[in-house]
Amino acid sequence: MSPDLAFILMLALRMAVAAAFVVTASFIAERSGPVIGALVATLPISAGPSYAFLALDHNAAFIAEGALASLPINAATIFLGLTYVVLAQRCNAAVSAGGAVAVWLTLAVLARMFQWSLSGGLIANAVAFAVCLPLLRRFRHVRMPLITRRWYDIPLRAMLVATVVATVTALSGWVGPGVSGTIALFPVVFTSIMLILHPRVGGPATAAVIANGGWGLMGFSLGIAVLHLAALQFGSAIGLSLALATCIGWNLGLWWLGRRKR
Repeated sequence: MSPDLAFILMLALRMAVAAAFVVTASFIAERSGPVIGALVATLPISAGPSYAFLALDHNAAFIAEGALASLPINAATIFLGLTYVVLAQRCNAAVSAGGAVAVWLTLAVLARMFQWSLSGGLIANAVAFAVCLPLLRRFRHVRMPLITRRWYDIPLRAMLVATVVATVTALSGWVGPGVSGTIALFPVVFTSIMLILHPRVGGPATAAVIANGGWGLMGFSLGIAVLHLAALQFGSAIGLSLALATCIGWNLGLWWLGRRKR
């Protein structure tokens, strides 16, 4: 088998595996209501496969540096969520999602202009959550209506995540860990939820899923920090495992606290 054919087949396999993760998780999000849906949506079901495949091609130092670049991008994602939630109360899906993605892209470009340290990235996340979480609070409690799927749901979700994985894999050797870490955190799950749910259940109900994801994104930022530190100390495999465990543990804690309050 030629090297080019082997690369294409491996890339196709990676795209398919990542797409399967995202499609499955988004189905769970739709069936479970905005709170549980948000907890599932904020797990690393898109960034996780992207980083796992990067780890197959690059060393632990590359993964650690990519995670460091991803940390401020997570702060941009909470602003994406806030932008969408506000716009979705009055605007259609295209305007709401388009405006949110434009904000994310702008902040991502600005973040790439700085050399981030771990403490700087954590401070950026802390400021972002301190600003956005109180503003999101009043949009969180909306009843999710019954959802009827359409034929393009699965292809759209699969296409979004497969495109991100293909881009990260193909460009990582050329653009370096910083840009790879930025692309890996493109909010595939949030974007697919916006584009698919908004036209059929309305802006406020879709916005409730995104608004409930704020606290989950906070745990995601901790997972990125763990990945940066653990990859340097123990290698990529252990770093990725500990980062995943951090995200899952944080979201399980949020779920438990929510049940206790109820």
